[in-house]
Amino acid sequence: MHPLLQRQLRRYLKTAEDTPLPAPDAPAWPALFAAVSEAYEQSDRDLDLIKRALDLTSTELNQRNDELRRELVERKETEVALQREKKEQAALITRLEDTKQQLLYSEKMASIGQLAAGVAHEINNPVGFVQSNLGSLSSYLEDLFALADLLEEVGDALPDGHPLRQRILAASAERDLEFLRDDVPKLLAESRDGVARVRKIVQDLRDFSHPDEGKFAWVDLNPGIASTLNIVHNELKYKAEVVTDLGELPPIEANLSQLNQVFLNLLVNAAHAIQDKGRITVTTRHLPEQDEVCIGITDTGCGISRENLARIFDPFFTTKPVGKGTGLGLSLSYGIVQRHHGRIEVDSEVGVGTRFQVILPVRQAIPESQE
Repeated sequence: MHPLLQRQLRRYLKTAEDTPLPAPDAPAWPALFAAVSEAYEQSDRDLDLIKRALDLTSTELNQRNDELRRELVERKETEVALQREKKEQAALITRLEDTKQQLLYSEKMASIGQLAAGVAHEINNPVGFVQSNLGSLSSYLEDLFALADLLEEVGDALPDGHPLRQRILAASAERDLEFLRDDVPKLLAESRDGVARVRKIVQDLRDFSHPDEGKFAWVDLNPGIASTLNIVHNELKYKAEVVTDLGELPPIEANLSQLNQVFLNLLVNAAHAIQDKGRITVTTRHLPEQDEVCIGITDTGCGISRENLARIFDPFFTTKPVGKGTGLGLSLSYGIVQRHHGRIEVDSEVGVGTRFQVILPVRQAIPESQE
């Protein structure tokens, strides 16, 4: 028998090391076997309890792991949502800043418009005086020339040696009366034309800077384009020959003051794109099939590169040198055309030129809330 087993049996039977173990048929052995069996059964029960405890612990750990995984996924989703919200807030802040700058630009233009309207009104009064005085001057000159004719007749009636005749002839020759008869009416006609042009410019300036109430009305675009060309004439005349081809247009539902601002921006940009001398062509067409009108402004300037073409309507983007442009003109124009439910199309080639087309609906869509 193994010594270790002998020691365990002696400990259970409480016998000394030198005492022999009981015989196999001794009464102590059944009690020993019963105790061993009980011990095994207790061990099985303990193992069963431990197994159930381990299973329960394992289930709880799995549940907790699932909860932790869900919490981790939720936390990642929350972080992604926070990052997205942060980007949206940054984009919103940028849009608000752009809108603020555009509003400031619009307010500045409105202030300039009001100032221009006031200046135009002040100019209109003295121009009226000058025009009236030119009419009176023309009448007075007719009387003076009639008197000069009478003096010449008197001089012709006098004898050749008469002193008064000599004085009349000498005065007529000295003052070149014949030249004055021919030139003075021309000067008066040029002066009347100049005054009429000033009055036209003043009227166009008043129309262009008319207070913008943001309301839409039925308007004819051709006179508005003509007025804008007259306003911007000084900006264009040194850079380009302006060719106009204004087709017959139906009245459209629009805010003419705002659209004049669009045409002004496009015309000034066209002039700035021309280095030395070029051509700017302005066309208007009715598109009856689409119930739209199209205003085209084409220049023979430097053109726009492909990489810049996609950004020209972005606020503050400009290819002009520092101090030469704000980068808001085209952005503001794009916004105005969008509010009119229209669109701006651009076609450009570097070194050849650029064509802008403003396409507008004849009538504005009725909002669903008003249908």
